[in-house]
Amino acid sequence: MKRRTNSLRKVYCDYCGRETEYVDSKVIYGKSYGKIYLCRNCMAYVGVHKATDKPLGRLANAELRNWKKAAHAVFDPLWKYGRFRGHRNAAYAWLAQKMGLPVEKTHIGMFDVGQCRKAIEIIEKETKGDRYGRYQKDPR
Repeated sequence: MKRRTNSLRKVYCDYCGRETEYVDSKVIYGKSYGKIYLCRNCMAYVGVHKATDKPLGRLANAELRNWKKAAHAVFDPLWKYGRFRGHRNAAYAWLAQKMGLPVEKTHIGMFDVGQCRKAIEIIEKETKGDRYGRYQKDPR
């Protein structure tokens, strides 16, 4: 069986250590959205940057995919509508500082479950649940 169709990279599963397959996303979604790296053993996968074979982040199993979705649900309003409107990189720089991470390692696509949880906690604390990510005054 061919393992890496048209990919020059070797990408290994973060869960089982096996080499992934470079396949069309149709195998997951039933419709093609481009290529992905897939570990069939763990059903962990990650998409790639458009017109490249560079992974968008780390491979994610079902649990991590759910946490990433939750993290994006609280993070994205910060740069789409809130205090960092139109400045996604600035929002990630702010999150990096709050999490004590280097900016280049601060991206939800690279996070593990613990980092997703921490990001959610930080954002919710800072915005006090405001859906647009604005700073809230302490009501006391």
